[in-house]
Amino acid sequence: MRLCVFIEPQEGATYDDQLKVALRTEECGFDGFFRSDHYLAIMGDNGQPGPTDAWVTLGALAVQTSRIRLGTLVSSATFRLPAPLAISVAQVDQMSGGRVELGLGAGWYEPEHTAYGIPFPPIGERFDKLAEQLAIVKGLWATPSGETFSFRGGHYDLYDSPALPKPTQIPGPPVIIGGVGPKRTPALAAKYADEYNVAFRPVDVTAQAYERVRVACEAEGREQPMVLSVAQTVACGRTAAEARARAEKIGQQPPIFGTPDQVVDQIGQYAALGASRFFLQVLDLADLDHLDVLASEVAPQLAASAVPG
Repeated sequence: MRLCVFIEPQEGATYDDQLKVALRTEECGFDGFFRSDHYLAIMGDNGQPGPTDAWVTLGALAVQTSRIRLGTLVSSATFRLPAPLAISVAQVDQMSGGRVELGLGAGWYEPEHTAYGIPFPPIGERFDKLAEQLAIVKGLWATPSGETFSFRGGHYDLYDSPALPKPTQIPGPPVIIGGVGPKRTPALAAKYADEYNVAFRPVDVTAQAYERVRVACEAEGREQPMVLSVAQTVACGRTAAEARARAEKIGQQPPIFGTPDQVVDQIGQYAALGASRFFLQVLDLADLDHLDVLASEVAPQLAASAVPG
């Protein structure tokens, strides 16, 4: 099980706060550092000091880290035009030496759209735009150098794009699609995604979502294996009292909670479904010791329990 640190900086974090977490993430040996892509606080009142742009942040982290994977979980298709998004992600991929991943979704949080003047069409149209964005972003990256890329859609048209710049990763950074929608999400994941993520859902719901994606992959005739992953909030302590203190600090007892042994057992339930990557959402960004606990007492147990091959 590969473990990634996942943060929600719209709830109140400067770039320096995120840099500290990213550097400790790398020092601790985690697989990656991922952040949400939101412009408005969701859990708190106003998210002081205010939002930081996901891809500006990741561009800076690309040159201030050296090993960890970097990405969004997930960017909203409503926030950016697809071709400029492809350019931004390709550039950050170059800056990182090929360590970037793009999580992309349809968008769901209407208040941040109205707060910043971003159009928020009905859900069907948002999914239509997401489908076209996925086709365009992956099409631009995969176009051979010296050739052009064109696209005719219901929302976006591209004419003879030079399809530049090229990302370092060929044919492009991995794409992550998440969600538990019963129809369009599995179909889009099967067609475009390298990884399918289920966030903040119990084991039984996650199992059902994974099965729908497996069925969609068969229907798509897909041969490339799909990475299955999970995102859950975590509060772990060396002792039960330490775990409770962390839960109290974030105002909730999250689904992944307790001592290292308990957390290993909880993550193992998702591993049994086929998940091979786990995004540990940490909400208290000042508590860097939390990362130390997870890296030193949870990660080794998960590695030891992994099935060879």
